[in-house]
Amino acid sequence: MLKRKIDIKTLAVLAVLSAMAYVLMLLIHISFMPGNEFLVFDLKDVPIVIGGFLYGPFAVVAMSVVVSFLEMVTVSRDAWVGFAMNVLSTCAFACPAAIIYMRKRSLKGAVLGLVAGWLCVSGVMVLWNYIVTPVYRGFPRAVIVPMLPTVFLPFNLIKYGFSAAIVMLVYKPLSIALKKAKIIRQTEKKTTIKENLIIGIVLAVCLAVIPCVLLILVQLEIIS
Repeated sequence: MLKRKIDIKTLAVLAVLSAMAYVLMLLIHISFMPGNEFLVFDLKDVPIVIGGFLYGPFAVVAMSVVVSFLEMVTVSRDAWVGFAMNVLSTCAFACPAAIIYMRKRSLKGAVLGLVAGWLCVSGVMVLWNYIVTPVYRGFPRAVIVPMLPTVFLPFNLIKYGFSAAIVMLVYKPLSIALKKAKIIRQTEKKTTIKENLIIGIVLAVCLAVIPCVLLILVQLEIIS
């Protein structure tokens, strides 16, 4: 009975986080790369990373499949290619973060996990765009190659850098609330709320500054 109760709580939390991811995808759907409108900025990965922090990489895979499928059948124009791209990108970002954090449940583990996921997804998506974009977008590969370091890499660094920054801001308050509600267990090293808030804000600002700088550089490059 206890195991069943825990499973129901876990499924309920994952369902709510998946719904939040889908709503964020609908509400925040921005293209800021002129001429490359298929590169869309959204924040759906934030709740999925939080789910991974709470329940591990298998939760990430399950949530990413559900949310990406809902996106495919409701708003996406890229059919199964877009579905595969979304699942791949989300897992490349959230799974390394979840794996590292599950092994080291601390602020340091969260930071290392997010940085690892940020770098991993940026590299994976550059490779994906090199291999797949010429096929389903009809661009010659010779056109795609110069775009890898000037368009695709900056876009992914910006997108997932912001997502990582937001995770740093919201994860701690959310996890504290869930622990107080006895939905998840107390497993992390105890620090004061004030310390967590200050450190989280500092790290979030640091993670956000780099994408902002990259965005400015990209826009200046496009204008020039």
